[in-house]
This record gives sequence, C-alpha cells and structure tokens, in this order.
Amino acid sequence: MHKLLLLPKRTDFKKYLDLLNSANLQAIEIVESPVSDVEIVFGEPSLIVQILGELPKLKWVQSTWAGVEPLLNPALRRDYLLTNARGVFGGLMSEFVFGYLLFYERKILQRLDAQRTSRWEPVVTRTLRGKTIGLLGVGSIGSSLASTATHFGMHVLGYTRASETCLHVDKYFHGKELLSFAKNLDILVNVLPNTPSTQNIINKELLEALPEGAYFFNVGRGSALDEYALIEALGSGHIAMAVLDVLAQEPLPPEHPLWHAKNVYITSHTAAPSFPEDLVALFVQNYNKFITNQMLDYIVNFDLGY
Repeated sequence: MHKLLLLPKRTDFKKYLDLLNSANLQAIEIVESPVSDVEIVFGEPSLIVQILGELPKLKWVQSTWAGVEPLLNPALRRDYLLTNARGVFGGLMSEFVFGYLLFYERKILQRLDAQRTSRWEPVVTRTLRGKTIGLLGVGSIGSSLASTATHFGMHVLGYTRASETCLHVDKYFHGKELLSFAKNLDILVNVLPNTPSTQNIINKELLEALPEGAYFFNVGRGSALDEYALIEALGSGHIAMAVLDVLAQEPLPPEHPLWHAKNVYITSHTAAPSFPEDLVALFVQNYNKFITNQMLDYIVNFDLGY
C-alpha cells in the first residue's frame, strides 16, 4: 500500500479527493496531513516545501504547478523524484495569448466604443496571417502556441537551450543567437521557466532588437523581464503593445508604474488556470507508471530547474 499526501489549495481539496477516489487507483491510501510513512505527495510546491522535512520515506512528488521554484532551493533535500505539471497548460495558454492577439488585431475595443455611441464605423482590422511570432522557450506550452500560430498562417521562430522537437517551428535559434532571433519578430512570447540563465533575459538590448511596433507577451516568469526597460520601450512606441500575466513582484504594488504604462494589459497570473480534472489525470497516468516501476513523465532536473 502506497500512502499519498494530498496537498492542493484547501478550497480544492474535496474536488481532488473525489476525482482520485473515482479513478479507483490500486494500492493507495490518501491522507491530508504529513505522516512518517508517506511515499508520494501530490500538490502545490508552496505547501509541499513546508513539510519536506517530515517525510522520511518520500519517493515522489507530483506538482500541480508547471513551475516548481519553491522546491529548487539548493538547501532543500533532493532525494526524491520531482515531476511537474506539463502537457496540461498548453491549450489554456494558447487561448490566452491568441485571445489577446485577436482582441488587439481585430480592434474589438474600437468596435465596442462605436457601438456604445451608435456609430456605424467600418474599422479596418489587421490579420495574424503572415506575421512572425517568436517563442522564448518551446517546451509543452511553447509547442502548443506554435501549433496554434500555424493554424492562423503565421511564421514561427523558436529560441531554446538545445531542443528542436516541435515540428511547428519554422526555424530554431540557440545560445548567442538571441538578438538574431528577435530582429524579425512581429510578436515575442516568453514562456521560459525561472532559472539563473533566464533572469532578465528580456532586457533593454533584446527589446531594442525587436522591430518597431512589435508586441510582447510574458506568460512565463516575471523574473525574465526588465520591467523598466519595457516601460521605456512602450513609452517610445517601439513596443506597440504588451500583455503581462506574470510580474517580478506579485501582487503588483498599486504604485508600480506598469499599471499606467502605455498600451499594456496586465492580468493576475491567471493565463492558464489549474483545473483539478486535468491535474488528476496527469497524476493517475504517472501513478500507474510509478507502481509498475516505469519512468515517470515530466521529471524535473533539480540543477536545470525544469
């Protein structure tokens, strides 16, 4: 019998428990507080990090988040398998990014303003077809964005550490090619994780390398962006529009100048919400591999951070 500690947000506990019970998993006992013989933990990294020291028999942690930063502190134990939530957020992130792209390109706000004042105003809109989108990071989320971009007839460029596995990317860039990657983009989307090598990767130099009038999306991690360089680029018009779902400090303080920057849309880290049914399905798939001694999906490399 494998003992599982379930640690989602407290408000979601019953939903997760009901879904796990309905999955009829073999040889499992679910508990909601730490006990010494727990082997598996399924939940939020911010909660798991608080009880790591209480689980001497821990073998595997399944995160409900894609990012697992709270568990990556080098001072913490690493004597267990850590898997993250990949493969469940790509579609949701595509809906978010392309929702805002269509909102902006199809001039939806202008159309609503015309309707409110009873004006027949045949606004000429733009199209996504033929535009070039650049993906900073082409993991499972980036791959989903690339697939959606292809549907809209866009050109797709990808910047990765080394991998070139997504067939929807027209051209890959690596290493010192970052500025070359940026120079012909209409849209730049950051989906990189938070690692030492990605912090402030979107800086003044990179923003200036983008063509004038480019759009920028940050749906990866706030630590990747120099926010004040972006404010400057928005103010000058070099960056025409930015959508920021993640910020360096969350919640963003009310006095922060980003709230009032030109042509910026700020959301509250809600681009790809966690749906328990998706995450339980991922856990069940991995649990069945765990009990049959197969390699688990989406194992995190503690040193790389993803």
